[in-house]
Amino acid sequence: MNPLLENQTRCDWCIKTENMREYHDHEWGVPVHDDRKHFEFLVLDSFQAGLSWHTILSRREGFRKAFADFDAEEVSRFGIAQVEQLMLDPGIIRNRLKIEGTIRNAKAFLEIQKQHGSFDAFIWQFTGHQTLDRKPRNMKEVPATSPESDAMSKALKKAGFTFVGSTICYAYMQAAGMVNDHLEYCWRRTA
Repeated sequence: MNPLLENQTRCDWCIKTENMREYHDHEWGVPVHDDRKHFEFLVLDSFQAGLSWHTILSRREGFRKAFADFDAEEVSRFGIAQVEQLMLDPGIIRNRLKIEGTIRNAKAFLEIQKQHGSFDAFIWQFTGHQTLDRKPRNMKEVPATSPESDAMSKALKKAGFTFVGSTICYAYMQAAGMVNDHLEYCWRRTA
């Protein structure tokens, strides 16, 4: 950890482990405009369904390796052999529906890129192409969903995505910096 950040006050959810603090300090809430990073967050957030973020984050490198460094084009070509191989991979969450859903989502992701020029151009429309600043004072004020995540979920499902309910979409929006939910006392709020 960066010694300059050691004594900083952070959002409550990230203080338990070093990798959670690192993720919070350097990624969570930083606006994403790179399609590969968008796909990475979609994959990780869809696998999080029913699990803790710590569980997913601790396997992030396993997911990176398993899903071709989050290359949607390559993942879209995965077939049954790759699915069976991934079902044996201890570096990821071995859930057949989520693995198959990731392949399906890669295909839908590529179709959105084709239609809109980039996934980034498509996805940021749900926040009016700006970061929504919620200014929560405590964790109770951080919502699980929003009208924006509801609309995103509906649009992604219509486009053929799976594992993109409103809660997952809201978590994705937080990760991708579409929403700033850093608590008012967190050093990242204005950083």
